[in-house]
Amino acid sequence: MQLRWAGRPLSGSAQLPASKSESNRALIIRALAGGGQLENLSDANDTELMQRLLATPLSADTLNAEDAGTVMRFLTAYLAVTGRQVLLTGTARMRQRPIGVLVDALRQLGARIDYTEQDGYPPLQLQGWEPQLDEQEPTELRVRGDISSQYISALMMVGNQLPAGLRLRLIGKVGSRPYIRMTQSLMQHFGGQCRDLGEVIEVRPQAYHSADYTIESDWSAASYWYAMVALGPAGSSITLPGLRQHSWQGDQAIVGIMAQLGVATEFNDNGVTLTQQPVSAGVEQDFTDCPDLAQTVAVVAAALGVPLVLTGLESLRIKETDRIAALQAELAKFGGALVDEGDERFRVPVAEFHVAGQTVETYHDHRMAMAFAPLALRGPLTVLAPTVVRKSYPQFWSELQKVGFEVSSQP
Repeated sequence: MQLRWAGRPLSGSAQLPASKSESNRALIIRALAGGGQLENLSDANDTELMQRLLATPLSADTLNAEDAGTVMRFLTAYLAVTGRQVLLTGTARMRQRPIGVLVDALRQLGARIDYTEQDGYPPLQLQGWEPQLDEQEPTELRVRGDISSQYISALMMVGNQLPAGLRLRLIGKVGSRPYIRMTQSLMQHFGGQCRDLGEVIEVRPQAYHSADYTIESDWSAASYWYAMVALGPAGSSITLPGLRQHSWQGDQAIVGIMAQLGVATEFNDNGVTLTQQPVSAGVEQDFTDCPDLAQTVAVVAAALGVPLVLTGLESLRIKETDRIAALQAELAKFGGALVDEGDERFRVPVAEFHVAGQTVETYHDHRMAMAFAPLALRGPLTVLAPTVVRKSYPQFWSELQKVGFEVSSQP
């Protein structure tokens, strides 16, 4: 995909996808609740895949989660507690992404799960569910807090299926805490009882009930438009409908981060309007609670020449690709860098950054494509395998065209 910008200030309105994080949690909880109307479900591939797999007949002997992390992890827990006997598999990359922590936890709760290839990794053969029925106290599990929060959310959502509920004791540093709070809020919306006590999360054996819910627009997707306003010509502005000032999404952190990188946010009844403002001299940001924003922020800082220190990137190694290695390789093409300073601390230094027709590899990662696309406001570039955006923002390229980007596909 070749991208160019005509040179005038960015303006207009961009349509965002609905949050797939909210959508996929709501779909699992609704399935356990037995009903409810969900409005504004995400049209991302991950969410459509979740819907299809949840609707698959009980007679199916194999379910394919493809490359969708939330689908693999949430479905593993859901299928376990509902007693399904089925093979759950995924793409070659998914079969390289660890799931042992979740499987070990579910086995302790009564799930019978076998690995069919490599221990600790999909595919998984689910063999049924045999919880202890005589328990008076919640089943207690000790779970590392620095693992993917999707493991923790998966266990939370099914915890009420245990006879006395579930107590999760989180050990060590807890990453992506806002996603845990999102899960808790959606559980409570559907009648579940869940308390977040910091190091301990308690889920009572209270059944979900049918409820309706409208999914918010996606703050992760909004981050790319923040990048465009930051990198656009003087006077650039964009309006994004469907975002809430009081959001359950952790990636709303982009508001404060991009305020330092030259973007002001004004909330209104319909969403937000982004405008340019002065840039800070330097930025230091912990991405523990918002790791999906790291690529976007790193690219913007490099292009603006703002020194950036990043911490909390531990989970980026096991995403759709090794996002740290991918960032390092692609930033170097433009003269930028992501320097590993040790102790999980990275730095984007000030460098002579230029955009002049480079080709961006996307590594089967939707966020690599969308994090680098805003650089087209500084010069022409080519994005390889552009269809990766279907994972979370299928209409991304068409939305760019609507606001004035020249977008042309290459064979």
